[in-house]
Amino acid sequence: MKITTIGIDLAKEVFQVHGADAHGKAVLRKQLRRGEMAKFRGYSGLYVRL
Repeated sequence: MKITTIGIDLAKEVFQVHGADAHGKAVLRKQLRRGEMAKFRGYSGLYVRL
């Protein structure tokens, strides 16, 4: 599973994170609270700039 595209839907308290591979197939869908976002950035190995 190699994520080539990531999208983040920002809201006040909950973020929706979606990742797609090179073919556009969804390989990641995750709902995170504000406090979990920093943990996810480190855990996922993805570079996400907010």
